[in-house]
Amino acid sequence: MSLLEAEVPITDVITTDPSKAKALENDVRAKILDMLAGEEMTIEAINTELERRGEEKAETTVRHHVNVLKEAGMVELSRLEEAGGGTQKFYKSNTRVFSYELPESAETTLNDAGGTARKGMTELIEQLYADHGEEIEAAASEMKPCEYCETQHYEEFIVWELVNRALTELSEDGDLDALLSSSV
Repeated sequence: MSLLEAEVPITDVITTDPSKAKALENDVRAKILDMLAGEEMTIEAINTELERRGEEKAETTVRHHVNVLKEAGMVELSRLEEAGGGTQKFYKSNTRVFSYELPESAETTLNDAGGTARKGMTELIEQLYADHGEEIEAAASEMKPCEYCETQHYEEFIVWELVNRALTELSEDGDLDALLSSSV
């Protein structure tokens, strides 16, 4: 006899490659990404800002964290500048991490908005496949299996990526903020 039986629906999907997930294992790296999303900084400036945020780290440790993020493709060298007989390196993040949690009331408050989003996403995905189904399937056929997954969801992953990239581009262009502020 079972002591508990419950439906456990998937309520969240995280799409990232394993190297990015590994790079985010350390919360200091998430802080560095947050800092570098707003402005380019040197290792020294990153270290100073980390100290201001309560993280006392040696400069070599900060350099290590930046290198891990760089190797994962989340941070790039944005500028080199001559300074005092040497070269200063400036880094910038190409990745934004949202580490929020919706309040409990959001489940009820956003219920109607969720229905609208689902309807809009259904129409968007239908249109994507009507216009680009062959390209999506071609890209999916070239993908390598996920090392953690028994069932591969290549097309689903590609749709997630397309939507995430479109939202990211809207955000970075300032169009998303404009849409959100004009709707209020």
